[in-house]
Amino acid sequence: MGDDSDHVTSKELRTPRAAAIAGIVFAILFSTSYFLILQHAPGNSGNLDKWLALNSESLSTGISLLPYAAIAFLWFMAVVRDGIGHLEDQFFSTLLFGSGLLYLCMTLMSAALASGALAVFVKHPELATKSGFLDVIRAISSESMSIYAVRMAGMFLFVLGSIWTRTGLAPRWLAALTFASALLLLFTVSLNRWMVMVFPSWVLLVSIFILVKNYRGEHAAP
Repeated sequence: MGDDSDHVTSKELRTPRAAAIAGIVFAILFSTSYFLILQHAPGNSGNLDKWLALNSESLSTGISLLPYAAIAFLWFMAVVRDGIGHLEDQFFSTLLFGSGLLYLCMTLMSAALASGALAVFVKHPELATKSGFLDVIRAISSESMSIYAVRMAGMFLFVLGSIWTRTGLAPRWLAALTFASALLLLFTVSLNRWMVMVFPSWVLLVSIFILVKNYRGEHAAP
């Protein structure tokens, strides 16, 4: 009986730590992917076909990292729900995980479009560039990531900030930072492509906070 109790306690301590590490993994993978995709990227009037020809390998690597980043984010969402525990409300939980899943859908759709466009360009470069195919795909992929995914990330942060404020599960400074990030992502007018990095930066901060909190909790326990 005593062994079973020790096992359950140990399992409960390991779960949030593993998920918090997954949040850090998400932030690292997403940031690396985004940098590989956008490094030396031309503007809207730039030479897109020349850029693709020179950076096809780094683009392919960056795109291939995004599915793994999405898996890590699912683990992160699990630890957020675990942290809410018995205080979880069905209304807020539906909004929270609905917006989180939509964020992943928009991000992966953007990656799939970019991957498909790159595959077509590698096989038929002249057809892809002359038909305007690349310009159309780039516009759709860019807006999917920088507008729709960013708005869903803002919704995720706004709902989580509301939950933390109502329950007191997070310190005030973290809830305030979450609300500020949410408003920035929800209502920003600029289409600055680096605005996408606000969300993974927030995930990294919260994951480190959870790790530190659990580390201190373990050492404070008798």
